[in-house]
Amino acid sequence: MEVILIKDVKGLGNEGEVVKVADGYARNYLIPKGLALPATKANLRILKAKKETMESKAQKELAAAEKMAKQLEHSGITIRCKAGEGGKLFGSVTAKDVADAVERALGIVIDKRRIELVEPIKAVGSYTVPVKLHSEVSTRISVEVESQPEGDL
Repeated sequence: MEVILIKDVKGLGNEGEVVKVADGYARNYLIPKGLALPATKANLRILKAKKETMESKAQKELAAAEKMAKQLEHSGITIRCKAGEGGKLFGSVTAKDVADAVERALGIVIDKRRIELVEPIKAVGSYTVPVKLHSEVSTRISVEVESQPEGDL
């Protein structure tokens, strides 16, 4: 019997695949557990439409990520922090701080998990921070960490 997998099934296949299984396995396990549907013409049409919709959505997300990458690539941000002697920061600049600074400066919202800081920035200076906007799109943001003037404390 051929079935369309609704969810990933270990050792059998991934969601959206059409697989051939034993009749009993399909009727007694896969279909009742909500893991698969019978591969009828109607269900195959629904699967095809769903795949087309998902592909279209993925293409739109990729285009949006590429557009955002171009905006970020040619811009830099400045973060002001309290610093002691020798430019050592009191605390550190984290991915969340970088994401907040990008939103304030450029109006672009980036999830902090997309910012790939190996370790927090702990000193004044210029840094290049990698950002992974999509599985296929990465860019770099120029971050300038400056000491906050004494009057602004």
